Amino acid sequence: MSIFSKIKDAIFGHKAEAAPAPAPEASAIPMEAAPQPASTMAEPVDIAANLGAMPGSDGLNWRTSIVDLMKLVGIDASYENRKDLAHELGNADYSGSAEDNITLHKQVMKALADNGGKVPAELLD
Repeated sequence: MSIFSKIKDAIFGHKAEAAPAPAPEASAIPMEAAPQPASTMAEPVDIAANLGAMPGSDGLNWRTSIVDLMKLVGIDASYENRKDLAHELGNADYSGSAEDNITLHKQVMKALADNGGKVPAELLD
């Protein structure tokens, strides 16, 4: 499994825990009157809310730091893992500099948005 997939799964997997949907009552709507959804498209996952709800999020700078983001979701934030992640996202020139880490964080946020996440604009810029 790719590192980005692990990050995405860790964040998107918390959606059900963060906002459980109430079960409909069986007798509330007759079977023949139950409307069918027009689309099966799921609501976007609120990335900031899910990350902010994770244990330890208040002690990490996950909003700007790729290292802290990886730590928060339980992934080793070593240089090698960050380099592999950068390569997955199309950055073959990753060197581990502060600028590279900022760029990598933004690439991860953009990839999360591209995969059905709702990412605040300030995390994308």
